[in-house]
Amino acid sequence: MIGAPEIVCIVLIVLLLFGGKKIPELMRGLGKGVKSFKEGMNDIEEDIKRPVNDAQPTDKQSDQDGE
Repeated sequence: MIGAPEIVCIVLIVLLLFGGKKIPELMRGLGKGVKSFKEGMNDIEEDIKRPVNDAQPTDKQSDQDGE
């Protein structure tokens, strides 16, 4: 389990690597990425929960024209 000293070390390393000005941009990008990932997961979950009959279009007219 990560404790407080480890978190402080990680924050200090990130500050040294990226600097204070770059961190808000990185966090903003990370937030957008997480949001996009969650939206994608929700879309996939909705597709899975939707019945198969709703997913397949029923076009009776094209069936009649073909025969």
